[in-house]
Amino acid sequence: MKKLKVGVVFGGQSGEHEVSRVSAASVMRVMDKSKYDILPIGISKEGKWYIFEGDLSKIEDGSWQQEAIPALLPPNTDYKCIITLENGMQTKYNLDVIFPVLHGPRGEDGTIQGIFELMNIPYVGCGVSSSAICMDKVFAKMILRQEGLPVVDYKVYHKKALSLALPDIIAEIESSFGYPCFVKPANMGSSVGISKAHDRSKLETALHTAADYDVKVLVEAFIDAREIECSVLGNENPKASIPGEIIPSNEFYDYTAKYCDGGKSKLLIPAPLTAETVKKIQELAIKAFKTLDCSGMARVDFLLSKVSGTLYINELNTIPGFTSISMYPKMWEASGLTYIQLIDELIELAIKRHQQKQQLKLY
Repeated sequence: MKKLKVGVVFGGQSGEHEVSRVSAASVMRVMDKSKYDILPIGISKEGKWYIFEGDLSKIEDGSWQQEAIPALLPPNTDYKCIITLENGMQTKYNLDVIFPVLHGPRGEDGTIQGIFELMNIPYVGCGVSSSAICMDKVFAKMILRQEGLPVVDYKVYHKKALSLALPDIIAEIESSFGYPCFVKPANMGSSVGISKAHDRSKLETALHTAADYDVKVLVEAFIDAREIECSVLGNENPKASIPGEIIPSNEFYDYTAKYCDGGKSKLLIPAPLTAETVKKIQELAIKAFKTLDCSGMARVDFLLSKVSGTLYINELNTIPGFTSISMYPKMWEASGLTYIQLIDELIELAIKRHQQKQQLKLY
């Protein structure tokens, strides 16, 4: 069989640039070389595109740009390729499918998916609208709540309002939620910009920190909860994995606990839950996946109250961490699907979804 030419996109202009590089290198290491011709496509923090054909370890340590060739991905249906620009010469690298391994804004939020749609090329993961909605925690919660799915109580504030009415905002949060409470940028991942505020001083700092990353700031009531995750895979008929549980090394699973604690945070797969709770989590994960019109993959994160046993949907990650020890592939591995099989299925799902869309009328 003819090999598929797969462009794996990594990096990007977000606070999760480094995480993306590690995830992408891990994916490319295990991809079946007998099935795929792999082309690493990097995006710098400045938003410049490159092709990189060196050692994958240089993607991980950040030195890849020294050997990369400037490139352009044309949003044109005539060019299902990436074009390098070197010494005044253009070289086309044809692509059959794109595997974006990008986390956070300008990668996981529908922006780059829009380029792939304009190219009319298959790509792994959710489409434009579902990517955008899931990245925006406010819109996601609004839709989930509208459909009767459980979410934690929350309030939303615009960045400009913080400078105009900060005392009123703090008073409203204190009367509604008290302390502690969580403060988050509406559009960000990997817990970047998230704070747990224990008093008025920390709340004020947390609001400004979140506003550094987004113009919308989300404030949530604190729930004394276990952090449970579930992987979902599929298009029209998605399936859910065995759930896993995170025991964070810090007060909550923040950026440091995820990536910088030297493995002190614990990942329990499967999560120690009753069969009834597992079933409920899987059902809610699939319902949330469908409600937000996801396709390909998503990791659904839950909060399980230690007091009431109530389950809350915290968020959906449409391009979750993808290293060999990340929760999304590990939960599938525990469910009987190996890392390499998971990658194969994601690429197959991308192609199937694209084929279906080709049957639709555009005009």
